[in-house]
Amino acid sequence: MTAQTLTTPALGELLNLDGRVALVTGAGQGVGAATAQMLAGQGAAVAVNDYFAERAHQVAAAITDAGGRACGVKADVSDTAAVAAMVADVERELGPIDILVNNAGNAGATQDPMKPAPAFWESDPADWQAWIAVNYIGVMVATRAVLGGMVERGHGRVITVISDAGRVGEADLVVYSGAKAGAAGFTRAIAKAAAPHGVTANCVALGGVRTPAIKPMLQNADLVKRLVRAYPVGRLGEPADPAALIAFLASDAASWITAQTYPVNGGYSVTM
Repeated sequence: MTAQTLTTPALGELLNLDGRVALVTGAGQGVGAATAQMLAGQGAAVAVNDYFAERAHQVAAAITDAGGRACGVKADVSDTAAVAAMVADVERELGPIDILVNNAGNAGATQDPMKPAPAFWESDPADWQAWIAVNYIGVMVATRAVLGGMVERGHGRVITVISDAGRVGEADLVVYSGAKAGAAGFTRAIAKAAAPHGVTANCVALGGVRTPAIKPMLQNADLVKRLVRAYPVGRLGEPADPAALIAFLASDAASWITAQTYPVNGGYSVTM
């Protein structure tokens, strides 16, 4: 008998995204911008979405200046018509979308996510919508806009960025926690529905990452020290930390991974 020869693809080949088109929502700064740049570095053409057109175009320009292929696209992800128009524009310019990163989040473009929240039983239901619209409805709207094409072509990646608040709950972020948990449940369900068609769907749950959204907190040295103590690795995250996992999940190296939620949080949840 002769021994069977096993051939294992090189990891670099599996991570290569040449010929793929990615749409990253909320990518004008922070984790979204780092993700867009990392996907481009792996060879993907990247549509950089943001509510603010200038931010989207700046990130797209940085990618093209580095030799990549990108375009900036403005849209409110919770607006079904705007997202449909955005997807059509992206596909005309870059091609069919293979990878969707649902990164847009926080309290929406018009609210301060660091503003102290009242106890839930004292909250105004009118204030809930801004949190739910971008963190949950936006995920559904963007996913629906691209999923049909992915199913038809027999390949796709949907990666939804949530928060540890959606995994373990945060007492001072009740509505946000619920919206992020809803996005995670939705993504798991989509993963099961689309798996027979070659589409995977996973979530990346973030701990505290140094982004413009938490800049006011980072200016308080004592507060930062207290925050860091909650992370066994001894530091807050950087945007490149979750971006690296997102890029992996977008690649062929992750073709047998779906319906999962991966914490990227420096060990935060094990201290709770």
